[in-house]
Amino acid sequence: MKKSVIAAAAGLVLVGAAIYGAYHLGVTRGAKSVQSVQSVQSVQSVQSVQSAQSPQSSPLPGAESALRAGDTDPKTGKKILYWHDPMVPGQRFDKPGKSPFMDMQLVPVYADGDGAGGGITVDSHVAQNLGIRTAEVKASRMSAVLEAPGNVAIDERSVQVIQARTNGFVQHVAVKATLDPVRRGQALVTLYSPDWVAAQEEYLAVSRMAAGGQSDLRSAAKARMLQVGMTPGQVSAVESSGKLQPSLGIVSSVDGLVTEVAVREGMTVSPGMTLFRLADLSQVWVIAEVPEGQARAIAPGLAVKVLPTGASETLVGKVDTVLPDVNPATRTIKVRIVLPNQGRHLLPGMFATVRFDSGDQKEALVIPLESVIRTGQRSIVMVDAGKAGFVATEVKTGREAAGMVEVLAGLQAGQKVVTSGQFLIDSEASLRGTAERMSALPAASAPAATAPEHEGVGRIEAVNGTEGLTISHGPIPSAQWGAMTMDFAAPPAGLPKGLKAGDRIRFRFHLNSDGMAILSSVEPAGTTQGAKP
Repeated sequence: MKKSVIAAAAGLVLVGAAIYGAYHLGVTRGAKSVQSVQSVQSVQSVQSVQSAQSPQSSPLPGAESALRAGDTDPKTGKKILYWHDPMVPGQRFDKPGKSPFMDMQLVPVYADGDGAGGGITVDSHVAQNLGIRTAEVKASRMSAVLEAPGNVAIDERSVQVIQARTNGFVQHVAVKATLDPVRRGQALVTLYSPDWVAAQEEYLAVSRMAAGGQSDLRSAAKARMLQVGMTPGQVSAVESSGKLQPSLGIVSSVDGLVTEVAVREGMTVSPGMTLFRLADLSQVWVIAEVPEGQARAIAPGLAVKVLPTGASETLVGKVDTVLPDVNPATRTIKVRIVLPNQGRHLLPGMFATVRFDSGDQKEALVIPLESVIRTGQRSIVMVDAGKAGFVATEVKTGREAAGMVEVLAGLQAGQKVVTSGQFLIDSEASLRGTAERMSALPAASAPAATAPEHEGVGRIEAVNGTEGLTISHGPIPSAQWGAMTMDFAAPPAGLPKGLKAGDRIRFRFHLNSDGMAILSSVEPAGTTQGAKP
């Protein structure tokens, strides 16, 4: 019994010794592994510090270190203009290396298009989004055509004034309002005149006499009626009826409208008093406003085409005269045009478009009028130069007609000019400080479709409104960046809500064509994951 107990105790001692030996061996090996890792990290830290202290002495390995400004990048096939630090874009370098300002590699800046540097290149997706359209420069026959606004006016030569020729009393007024239409022969007013009654009675008395010389007396009595102001029609009515006409009407002498009514029922009228003023609308004037610089080409007798507002067909007229009057506010000269008004459709005050056409057809290079950018001192068009991009070209323009403009100098037949979106291209070029370059902008829906993504972990130092974040991050090997504090632009969709200074985040970003870091996503980082602040 005692032997078995002793054997069991001895076995337990042996098992415990084996377990302790294995534990001791594991602890020893773990300590050696930790020391080895710390040694490697220390060497890498020393190398990083030495590299940061002498950035220009560590060129990129391989073929990249041999590149210089003006060479072609074998990766992109584009001509390299220079290298720069995106954080200090104003400083340029003629070879690759590390930035003397930040612990990061310099970024190359490429020439647009084929490297000519004379065009503004626009990515095809951007061109489609902006609605950029082009038109070809072509030769076309073009006459000296000028379009000017105008308005319809009464032909003042056709105005008729109706006056009283004798003393009398107004018994009835048939037309009582201005702008009422009237017809030729329509009664306007009925008068009772004592002088007319006396002349009629004298004529009727002579007509009833049977003595000799009756013919001469009748003629004298008839002339008397005309002398007191009766019209030939009124005299004929007395002769045919043989009766006294105490109330006689005054009728309209034209087809038109009433422009003035100066009489009312019960009034007393006297010779020379104006009763009505009438206007004949069978012919009207169109007063066109022509710029004073283009009025020299217009002369009396020139045929014109007039398109009244709301009309579907143009009317043909001719220039009556160029009035010697310049509007000081609009710097325009009035041109009077005589136009027949069949059907009386043209009314005073209507607007119309007047087209002056000399009829002298000349062949010239023409482009759409909308393609010309006028700066006040010169005219510019954006020419599509193919791979060289869009080139701003100064042109000299001439006549304009039917939405086209004549090109006197600056373009050749077959070239293409931008007709839609040219202002956006020109403004983008102006913002870049030159009209010769524009980098391809990424589409809003895919802001980094071709640029590689990088990921890092860091701490927010500042939230710059909606424009971006200032982040202190650790090394980012994929971008060959060391630990640093820098600004990042906000994602196209905007920054997440709730971000504040001091938050630890995990972020993804890409570099645009100018080397600017643009965030793609931002999310909170775990407390165990950090970066060197």
